[in-house]
Amino acid sequence: MPDLPQAHPSQFWDNRYREQDWAYGCEPNDFLRQQAPLLPQGDALCLAEGQGRNGIFLAELGHHVTLQDLSSVGLERAQTLAAAKNVQVHCLCCDLADFEPDPQSTDLIVAIWMHLPAELRAVVHRRAVRALRPGGHIILEAYTPRQLPHGSGGPPTAELLIEPNQLRQELQGLDWLVLQERERWIEEGRYHHGQSAVVQALGRKPDHPASD
Repeated sequence: MPDLPQAHPSQFWDNRYREQDWAYGCEPNDFLRQQAPLLPQGDALCLAEGQGRNGIFLAELGHHVTLQDLSSVGLERAQTLAAAKNVQVHCLCCDLADFEPDPQSTDLIVAIWMHLPAELRAVVHRRAVRALRPGGHIILEAYTPRQLPHGSGGPPTAELLIEPNQLRQELQGLDWLVLQERERWIEEGRYHHGQSAVVQALGRKPDHPASD
């Protein structure tokens, strides 16, 4: 089922996260589950994190986790899930347009299904790179425009979908450990289910900036 806010975005997501079932399940995203255990523990920031499943997984791995989302309802559900998992997370309810993390303030940034208008997305990506400490990582998975015929999740408009070359451009300053487009089967709750066209990215900020 596509994700398309018809009302104000915060109202749309509040309504979705009030549903009885967990909108995207309680388990972490598959790509995050594969990659995160290979990374050192540290401070982690999860953008557009919804009901918290990915950040809570990171907390279980020993990270100090901050969850950012527009929906206060989603973050309330995240705290409920964290308590059930016996971990602690910090929640930050704000709009990504207004959120600028401090430079070199975190070791890991996670953006799973963070679909934004292109101009805002580029700004958020630049801020994310700036917020990473040297040696820090970004883990990202998003739908590409090839997702539209599948109808198995994500926004139904091409503007909100992401091409791999756009990620490479917007996340300049990272060394790419993974940057791949693929088709895969996704089962994440009610709203992400079926064959899907995605881009997966794992980037690392160099320990020292490149010299001229």
